[in-house]
Amino acid sequence: MTTTGAVDTLFPLLLKEWKDSWVQATNSPGELKCKVELAWGDGYADGDSMIAAMDEAGVDTVLATDLLAWSYTRQTRFAIDTTSEIEALTTKYPGRVYGLADYDPFHIRASLDKVEEDCTIRGYKGVYLHIYGYDIGLDHRKMYPLYAMCEAKGIPVSMQIGHVLEAMPSEGGRPIQLDRIACDFPDLVLVGTHTGWPWVEEALAVITKWPNVYLSTSAWLPKYFNPALRQFLNSRVGSEKILFGSNGLSWQRYLDQWAELGLKEESSHAMLVENPKRVFKL
Repeated sequence: MTTTGAVDTLFPLLLKEWKDSWVQATNSPGELKCKVELAWGDGYADGDSMIAAMDEAGVDTVLATDLLAWSYTRQTRFAIDTTSEIEALTTKYPGRVYGLADYDPFHIRASLDKVEEDCTIRGYKGVYLHIYGYDIGLDHRKMYPLYAMCEAKGIPVSMQIGHVLEAMPSEGGRPIQLDRIACDFPDLVLVGTHTGWPWVEEALAVITKWPNVYLSTSAWLPKYFNPALRQFLNSRVGSEKILFGSNGLSWQRYLDQWAELGLKEESSHAMLVENPKRVFKL
């Protein structure tokens, strides 16, 4: 099975400066419950080394986020903002790197202005939400201004669903909330990431109900996929509704395990390449 041309729909911008700032920000005792930064490695020294790793693994394009993750205990942002770095990479490596804008529900007007700038001026292809530290749900009223604007402008919205590895309540990311959002914004494209675990079946129920809702495999290596997800991947509907994403895990390791899933060639290509390009209008 070939994996050339894969589109990674969720990639934290793992330049060394950002990765180091994340590690330093999560040094508060007990705040990071899983050493996810160990899976990320040391971070890339620069854009050239990142592109070289993409080429080696057969990844054509990444959608990069600077990950606006909000601390539940400290009520401040994890890690530095990398908007300018993502914009520079988009310019230097056309077609290889695009951005995903962030949104802060505690600063709605300013955040909406920035989302619009990112997507109209900086060439970003969507929005990515990490809701947990705010201690509100994805269907909270503070989120609706974003959904309304993105629906009107045709901007896809990705969001982490399922549990969270930082010391934050996970309930705000229950996948079933996408059902209400899709009810109220039927033309808004929604992508739930991180497979929705441990509520994977909730996530699958929503994406099979709504034509505009998709699921990303990001953050889980294929050998750890939930059995219900594995079964869904081999279905006709699955080949239309699943998107590939790494969340910073090794592209080579991820795609090597992907090749062992036993998927039909056309289904695998759809999830790795065609679906991401269609959903994010690449």
